[in-house]
Amino acid sequence: MSRHACALPFGATLLAPDRARFRLWAPSQQAVLLELEGAAPRALQAVGGGWHELEAECTAGARYQYRLANDRLVPDPASRAQAGGVHGPSVVVNPRAYDWQHDGWLGRPWRETVLYEVHVGACGGYENLTRQLPALAETGITAIELMPLADFAGTRNWGYDGVLPFAPAATYGPPEALKAFIDAAHGLKLNVFLDVVYNHFGPDGNHLHAYAPGFFREDRQTPWGAAIDFRRREVRDFFIGNALYWLEEFRFDGLRLDAVHAIKDTAVLDELAATVRARIQGSEPQREVHLVLENEDNDAVRLAPGRFDAQWNDDAHNALHVLLTGEREGYYGAYAGAPAEHLARCLGEGFSYQGGAFPGRKSPRGTPSGHLRPGSFVFFLQNHDQVGNRAQGERLCALADPEALWSATVLQLLCPQIPLLFMGEDWGAREPFLFFTDFTGELADAVREGRRREFANFKAWADPVARESIPDPNDASTFRRSMPDFTAATRGAGAARRAAVRDLLALRARHIAPYLDAARALGGVVLSAAAVCGEWQLGGARLTVAANFGAASAAMEPMAHVPLYRTAPGVAAAAAKGRLPPRSAAAWLEPAHG
Repeated sequence: MSRHACALPFGATLLAPDRARFRLWAPSQQAVLLELEGAAPRALQAVGGGWHELEAECTAGARYQYRLANDRLVPDPASRAQAGGVHGPSVVVNPRAYDWQHDGWLGRPWRETVLYEVHVGACGGYENLTRQLPALAETGITAIELMPLADFAGTRNWGYDGVLPFAPAATYGPPEALKAFIDAAHGLKLNVFLDVVYNHFGPDGNHLHAYAPGFFREDRQTPWGAAIDFRRREVRDFFIGNALYWLEEFRFDGLRLDAVHAIKDTAVLDELAATVRARIQGSEPQREVHLVLENEDNDAVRLAPGRFDAQWNDDAHNALHVLLTGEREGYYGAYAGAPAEHLARCLGEGFSYQGGAFPGRKSPRGTPSGHLRPGSFVFFLQNHDQVGNRAQGERLCALADPEALWSATVLQLLCPQIPLLFMGEDWGAREPFLFFTDFTGELADAVREGRRREFANFKAWADPVARESIPDPNDASTFRRSMPDFTAATRGAGAARRAAVRDLLALRARHIAPYLDAARALGGVVLSAAAVCGEWQLGGARLTVAANFGAASAAMEPMAHVPLYRTAPGVAAAAAKGRLPPRSAAAWLEPAHG
């Protein structure tokens, strides 16, 4: 029971300690050779439908590649591990070799989720990140979300350029090191989520076009090239199998699916969710497993019961960012005219854009979401995209007034939507998070120059000379600058900030999380051009959270009850008189009919 493996119909599968089956979908190849370390090349047998397979004598750790008809060597697209990079040999893995120490862990329910997004490399690798887990758990974090781990070219990458979805990036360590990290997290009662990318492959190391061109459809393009053809059964099985692989073999507690708006064949999303629910949550004993989307389409139907638990709420973030920074360029322009109205609608109804026109988009954006529970939305002030897609990777602490930012944090952590913190946000880390890669040659040049062109329409970077100061993603120093200093959380202002976050999360765990399954929004209200208030039904109580990000007081309904939390002692007295002071926030929990 303490050793886990996911049965895959492709890739290399150990059938016995000294024997494995190799299976590859290569419909454009009449013949494929297996080149197994220490053995003569052998032809795989064509078994119909474009499949080729072979059983061969080998042990765990053996290296192998496939040789195509044009003499090209390629790795296994379902490789469980790589040796020598994404162009090198794949490795036969015994998934049952790791002995899980916390095999009884069944996960935490969604209502308890407080997400903490991290980049394994920037956090110093699995071992260093493991050392941070006790402090994160003590702070009130309940779920660690790892940025993508699919193996990529080079040694540094955000993870969204992965090309081998089943192979954990070798630069971070072997599969057993990842399992040990997840095991340690489970021992501290922490869920672990993985960000997975099913909408594209990276630009270096994707060999599928050479032997399975039907994996892609040339009639539909995405920002990353030809769209993946999810109409094909083999393609759907590949990615659904990947989701099951991470959840079963590595015992992840949830997945975050990146940019599913780029997947136009949406039936695969519903099939993936249904398969995971049936196979993982239908098992005995039943595990808590969660599925989260990033979806610019704001399609509320994906969040229906039994499908996906929640979606990242970009609307809430974008409106709040405008309120905190005054920035109006790029996608913030769609919120700049009335940011408080957008944020209030997010608090009361989930999405702000629910079918109306959206700047730069030909079709309406979104569908009605007011019927969904507050827990259907992941609420963040910062994440890898919103920080890292800035030219200089600045965090909000370098852009916003500290008191206004803390008021936003109060709103985020005490409202019933699911909070997500970005690594270091809990102690106010000031290190930037920059866009980094490790490409070479012409691809490195294209990425660097393309990155700088992205900002040409921004006032601060309109001058080509100014754009030259945007960090080169391929420079190793760009990566090093993006590493948060965890020791800052143990001293001075960092320790004080983390303690304050801990206090808010303790209030959330006691007074809010237990009631989220049946929570419903009662509405969001605009108090001023820079202040909002939200109300929610929590069991037999009514939760009110009000936040003012501006320099002037805002009028509100008088609140006579003692607040659950307030940013300063004078806030309660002012609120009792119907005023919310500048750059302040407070929360009240009172009987629903009180």
